[in-house]
Amino acid sequence: MKISFIGGGNMATALIAGLAGKVAQAGDIHVIDPNPEALEKLRGQYGVTTSPEIGATVAGSDVIVLAVKPQQMREVALRLQSQLAARPLVLSIAAGIRGTDLSRWLGGYGAIVRTMPNTPALIGQGITGMVAMAGVSEAQKQAADSILRAVGKTVWLDSEDAIDPVTAVSGSGPAYVFFFLEAMQQAALEMGLTAGQGRELAIATFTGAAQLAAQSEEPVEVLRQRVTSKGGTTYAAITSMEQAGVKQAIVDAMKAAAARGRELGDELGKDAV
Repeated sequence: MKISFIGGGNMATALIAGLAGKVAQAGDIHVIDPNPEALEKLRGQYGVTTSPEIGATVAGSDVIVLAVKPQQMREVALRLQSQLAARPLVLSIAAGIRGTDLSRWLGGYGAIVRTMPNTPALIGQGITGMVAMAGVSEAQKQAADSILRAVGKTVWLDSEDAIDPVTAVSGSGPAYVFFFLEAMQQAALEMGLTAGQGRELAIATFTGAAQLAAQSEEPVEVLRQRVTSKGGTTYAAITSMEQAGVKQAIVDAMKAAAARGRELGDELGKDAV
């Protein structure tokens, strides 16, 4: 499989690390990015080929991965129109860019898979929501799945409307975890533990609890109840959170993230006047 990456940032680098020598040979991976330092690093680490501009190599690709900033997508897509004669799969990992808008910018091209990965992909522990446009073949869908599975799990969606909720849950989700960890570490400091102790305790607790939930067949509500003996220390903490409306605040925050995703789709999907 010949794969071209338009953009060589963190997420593209994570994908290349998972793909090179496994899903595709390093020599069959081509990266286009205007940053010479990023290209030199990718060549040195993974043996991929690189160039600063979109050229003929892209036209021979089986898959073109669009890994540029959302604000750059329209310009990149317009330049890609002439490179699609071989009918490659176009795989977008850009937030907020709807498949219909990308298709329009590509001159009506339909072999597009839109994805929403998350930052744990950087350590091979990501999860990606994916939706295929009508022009995607079964073989192309499998190719898209193999590419994103190189950095974690995949969840296929029936409708592009589901991308915004996925963005709110897993795309933005790592930030919620880090935010909660910040609070746990702050509390540890205020109660007399050292910064190092607070960090180690908080991260190990979060990691262990997440693994317990992943390996258990029971709902997380049941797991939580088992730790919450009435009148005990955990009960005091959970009661305090409930009185402060913490759970509803989290739900509302995630709904706000999904709403912002829809707004970004509207904003970024507009053609320049």
